[in-house]
Amino acid sequence: MSSLDAFARDKLAALDEAALRRRLVPTERGPDAAAGRAGRRLVSFSCNDYLGLSHDPRVIAAAQAAVAAYGAGSGGSRLVTGNHPILDALEARLAAHKGKEAALVFGSGYLANLGITPALAGRGDLVLLDELSHACMWAGARLSGAKVAAFRHNDVSDLARLLRAERPAHRHCLVLTERVFSMDGDRAPMGDILGVAKAHDAWTLVDDAHGLGVAEGGPRAPLEMGTLSKSLGSYGGYLCASRAVVDLMTSRARSFVYTTGLPPASAAAALAALEILEAEPERCARPLALARRFTARLGLPEAESAVVPVLVGAAEDALALSRALEADGFLVVAIRPPTVPPGTARLRVAFSAAHAEADVDALAERIAALTGRA
Repeated sequence: MSSLDAFARDKLAALDEAALRRRLVPTERGPDAAAGRAGRRLVSFSCNDYLGLSHDPRVIAAAQAAVAAYGAGSGGSRLVTGNHPILDALEARLAAHKGKEAALVFGSGYLANLGITPALAGRGDLVLLDELSHACMWAGARLSGAKVAAFRHNDVSDLARLLRAERPAHRHCLVLTERVFSMDGDRAPMGDILGVAKAHDAWTLVDDAHGLGVAEGGPRAPLEMGTLSKSLGSYGGYLCASRAVVDLMTSRARSFVYTTGLPPASAAAALAALEILEAEPERCARPLALARRFTARLGLPEAESAVVPVLVGAAEDALALSRALEADGFLVVAIRPPTVPPGTARLRVAFSAAHAEADVDALAERIAALTGRA
């Protein structure tokens, strides 16, 4: 056995021992929140397709038309192969939706956060993040070379403390948070964060990946980023900001400059989905209403978004609960460290406009029975 294979096997054994090894499970997705595994039909509560638009016939038709007209791939970086008109139209629509001058589409939300922060901050600067910010926000902050520090989750007073202590010694400062936190489903106090940041001449970046179209009300940040892969049912990421900032990203965001542009079908699908999102407010209201129906039935704190955590504790217990639910016809994946802090393994229940109320009620009843909440 080579030293490389020995290293990999030792690491895998340690992950197995801690119930933290990940495995890919063949799963088919279908309309109406359906999933298929090993020939069984499941109701999926583990998908971020919050508005059910990935299977909407209008979105599919837009993607098919784009493939027929422009081919499957984009051919290279947008700065090399040229800028596709569909991407121009999508960026204009995203900017208008967010009330910004301009937008820039990236290959994914992860790539967007890898590129934005290093393009705005470097040595001599300061980046402050909510401690529960997504891994890609932390990765972008660390790539920047700036000083990086965390403030307590959704704690504006702790953010203010850090700004008072650290901001004077640094040239520029970025504050990073999420509008809706992906593993807890709670919302950031955006108005308070923006006020404190502005008082210290800090620039706020909010990740709206899990809020767009579902829970995105309230004040806008100077830097609004998100994804095309959740509420919009497609693939890609974006930044909405001033024209000057977007123009700077076009030249300096390495994850934009040095990567292949979004395929035409993905851009066309996202554009069609955004038009539907804006035209159908009742669709946008449904995931939160279903999430609140679920939390009321289980006696959990009222949902703030389409994401509801059911805390379990130990990773192996969360896996066992997930397996029991799958046996009953529900796909609800266990979330374990390092995605969440040690001792807080959970079921992450994601609600979609495509869910039926009867399925939501049935899931709540089964979780209640399995966890002793009944």
